[in-house]
Amino acid sequence: MNDADNRVLLRGRVADAAETRTLPSGDELVSFRLIVERSAAARRRSRQLVDTFDCSAWTSRLRGKALRLNPGDRVEVSGELRRLFSSKGGGVSSRVYVDLGSLTRLPEPPVASSA
Repeated sequence: MNDADNRVLLRGRVADAAETRTLPSGDELVSFRLIVERSAAARRRSRQLVDTFDCSAWTSRLRGKALRLNPGDRVEVSGELRRLFSSKGGGVSSRVYVDLGSLTRLPEPPVASSA
């Protein structure tokens, strides 16, 4: 890895159903929100238990995978962080999202029996 690498790897749960959007350019993307639990160290500094990240799938393969996800599914995503700027109502705002490079549904952890 060099100093210019922009890579992120996250594991979490899908918040809600993925949505398809067609951009003015005609490009399609599928987006969903990922809920990621904070580490124990981060929870000691803040009361916030989770972070949420917008994830966008641009390739047809990743769009198809994202559309098959259900809320609550456990997934691992990797990709690059992107920052978008927009101007609305005279002000400028920005948001950061994960530009997906891979998307894998994870198996549910085994449930402990009470026997």
